[in-house]
Amino acid sequence: MSLHDRFHVATTMIRVGDHAWTLEHPRSAEDLISEPDFERDERLPYWADIWPSARVLADLLVRHHGDGRRALELGCGSGLVACALAQAGYQVTATDYYRDALAFTAGNVVRNTGIVAATRLVDWRSMPSDLGRFDLVVGSDVLYERTYATLVADAIAATIAPGGAAIIADPGRLSYQAFLDAAQSHGLQLDEAWTMPWAAEGQSQTIRLQVLRAP
Repeated sequence: MSLHDRFHVATTMIRVGDHAWTLEHPRSAEDLISEPDFERDERLPYWADIWPSARVLADLLVRHHGDGRRALELGCGSGLVACALAQAGYQVTATDYYRDALAFTAGNVVRNTGIVAATRLVDWRSMPSDLGRFDLVVGSDVLYERTYATLVADAIAATIAPGGAAIIADPGRLSYQAFLDAAQSHGLQLDEAWTMPWAAEGQSQTIRLQVLRAP
C-alpha cells in the first residue's frame, strides 16, 4: 500500500540554497498520534512536521562538498536534511524512530535529487552496533525531551568517525546545555557555534548551530 493510500499527504515547496524542492509529508501530525504508542514510550509523531531547525540546517549543508564522504542523520523526519546531504554529495544514511518517516524520506530524496539514500530504523535508547562510523553526523531539533540530551550525545559518540564532525541545529530546547555537557564527557570537542534567525508565516525562531568534533 502506498503512502498516499495510508496518509493524507501534503506537498510543501521549500527553497534550500539554489534548489526548490517539493517535499511530501503527512498533512497533520496530530492525525498520527497513537495512544498505544504514547502509553508505551510517550512517542509522538513530531517527524511529520518540517521544523525550522531542519530548514536552517538543510540550507547550511547543501553548500557543503560531501565528495562521497559518509553522513548520518539522527531523526530524519520527512527528509529535508537528507535531501540537502545527498545534493551536497554525501553518502547518506537517514535514521528515525518511525518506519513511516523513513518511507517519506526515501521518496523525497530520490524525487528531489535523483539519489537513493540509505534508511535505517534506529532507537537512540538501543543503538545498533552495525551502523558503522560516519564523517558527518547531523540532527535538527532532536533535543525536545530532557532525556534526549544524553541519548543524542551517546548516539553521536557511537557513530562519529575519528576526526569527524557533528552538527546539531537547535531552537533553544531546555536540554541543550545538558547535551553539550554529555558530548564533552565523551571527549567530543565543542567547535564553532553560531545562531541563525528564521522567520516565515508569522513564526520566528533563533536557531543555534553547534559543531562538535571527534579527536
